[in-house]
Amino acid sequence: MPALIDWITENWFELSAASIGLVAIFLQIKQNAWYWGISMVMVVMYIWVYIQAKLYADMSLQVYYLVVSIYGWWAWLFGGKKQKGESKLHVSTTNAKVWSILALVMVGSFFLMGWILRDFTDSNVPWWDAFTTALSFAATWMLARKKLENWLVWIVVDITSSVIYFYKGLYPTMVLFVVLTILAAFGYLQWKKDINRETV
Repeated sequence: MPALIDWITENWFELSAASIGLVAIFLQIKQNAWYWGISMVMVVMYIWVYIQAKLYADMSLQVYYLVVSIYGWWAWLFGGKKQKGESKLHVSTTNAKVWSILALVMVGSFFLMGWILRDFTDSNVPWWDAFTTALSFAATWMLARKKLENWLVWIVVDITSSVIYFYKGLYPTMVLFVVLTILAAFGYLQWKKDINRETV
């Protein structure tokens, strides 16, 4: 018991960030625009966590999240086509043209980030860090535009990240990402239902 208390005391900041992340994901599944506000708090906290763990690509990703969160908040409230006096954004699928652009962004980001991390930082997981970061760039934009398939990309990111965080000893964050994997699968099914409901 004393060992557990010591561990909680030592990791309270990361535990707090992970807990906020769980709250955020539930709001995301429910398409609640407050997801973005809660997410911003988590993002700021994780910037510090990732700096300490030398996960520099993940740290830079948090800065990107912060910027996209502002856009996402606006887009979810006002970014849709005006219908019935409101312009709320609705869930939609990703077409082939957008997938092609996203694929180019992901591949380009992966190689650029991997090279930078390998040659200019002390990261010991440069290519894995680059992989999750590249996919997260695309998934975050897709989320901001309420693209259904964002959940599928997040599942790949979350599974890979869980392994990385286990290797790095970030156990609260590893547990968070295991839970996020499960919630992402649930989120995909929920949003798919929402699309079907809106098209009826």
